[in-house]
Amino acid sequence: MKNGAPSYEDLLASTRVRERALFLPLRTPNELELQARWFAGDFGKNFVGATGDKIDIVQFGTWNRESGPDFSDAAISVNGSEPLRGCIEIDLVDRNWDLHGHSVNPAFEETVLHVFVDKSDREFFTRTRSNRNVPQIQIDPAILPEAFSANIPLARPGRCQAPLGNLPEERVRSVLNAAAQFRMQKKAARIRAKIDNHGRDEALFQEIAGALGYKENKLPFTLIAQRLSLKSLLGKMADAEAILFGLAGFLESPDLAVYKKSAKNYVRELWDRWWPHRDELQRLILPHKAWRLSGTRPVNHPQRRLAALSILVREWPAFRRSLGKQDAAAVEKFFARVDHPFWKFHYTLTAPASPEAMALVGQSRIADILANVVLPFWREEDVDCWPQYAKLPARLTNRRLETAATRLFGNDPRRREFTKTIAHQQALLQIYEDFCLQDNSDCAHCPFPEQMAKWT
Repeated sequence: MKNGAPSYEDLLASTRVRERALFLPLRTPNELELQARWFAGDFGKNFVGATGDKIDIVQFGTWNRESGPDFSDAAISVNGSEPLRGCIEIDLVDRNWDLHGHSVNPAFEETVLHVFVDKSDREFFTRTRSNRNVPQIQIDPAILPEAFSANIPLARPGRCQAPLGNLPEERVRSVLNAAAQFRMQKKAARIRAKIDNHGRDEALFQEIAGALGYKENKLPFTLIAQRLSLKSLLGKMADAEAILFGLAGFLESPDLAVYKKSAKNYVRELWDRWWPHRDELQRLILPHKAWRLSGTRPVNHPQRRLAALSILVREWPAFRRSLGKQDAAAVEKFFARVDHPFWKFHYTLTAPASPEAMALVGQSRIADILANVVLPFWREEDVDCWPQYAKLPARLTNRRLETAATRLFGNDPRRREFTKTIAHQQALLQIYEDFCLQDNSDCAHCPFPEQMAKWT
């Protein structure tokens, strides 16, 4: 493996920076325009807070598309203090903070600024769940210019766009390769620590479980793999699938009337195999709130992913044999063969059957497992897997990746070429985390652009 990571580490040694980008949490048109104009800087960057404090916006943050405050990864300065990093929430009325439940929602705990348009008749203080007071500022839409463009960019290009745009393609690829190798080494070190604590098989089982959960349900899948060790499941092979579904909290009711005809026999068998273990494992069952069941594609529902995990347990020897070949194609072939007579035709336990068969582990999920588990696992074993890693095609993108690509490359026509592989996507995420997310200067003092000009 060509080792570009030390050069990337040298680059990191001289850095201190942090991020400011954009994504839309589509709500109502009025709030959307308000947020867009806030982000565009139409209201300015310097304010006097509700209690008279001087509040400066250091960076506006990332426009949040998920639950929680409107903007994350923001930074403000109060009375000239060092930047405070956190989230920004914008409401039409100050009391909406309470009316919308933000004061008791842990997702708003990191809020550093509450922006509102209209003030209530009574005095109102914005407080978090831990009773921390959040600075408030009032904005006045009357000061806005009439013209407004709804053509909002995905993110603002950073200063690094210019030096990267002037670098030859091979030098840009050298930067990305170095960052990707550095990231792989970090993942290999994390897996090494897990192996030291739990052993090779258990570490692999926990890592793959987390990967099957993807970002929405990574935590509950990891908890299941921690609470139900691979060794214990292999010792109860006939009941392993039912135990997994029971511990996940997906077998709460034995009432078969709630299930479609096509599912009743399958659920009955799961329940019959689960109930002898239920009392013993009762305290370990995950609460319903641990799962995120909305906002995911039906084919990626966690119940289908849990079925895939049960098959992995059943086929563990075959999986280990595919892993031993140290060939990504062999592992990909193993996961592509994962099959289940019920789940290849069902989205959930209660949904009607699909007329067409569906893969239990799709190509994008297989690629994710290869990039984040299998190849770092081989790297930890000193296998030169960089050539395989570098060739893995990218199949998905996400908000953070698109933000990073826009920050670094803007509208550079070569941008698509630099995001075609998983390795380069991982490189962009590493640069984004190490530079953009560490910047408190709104890109002004980030050392990455100057470092790129010197890159050899």
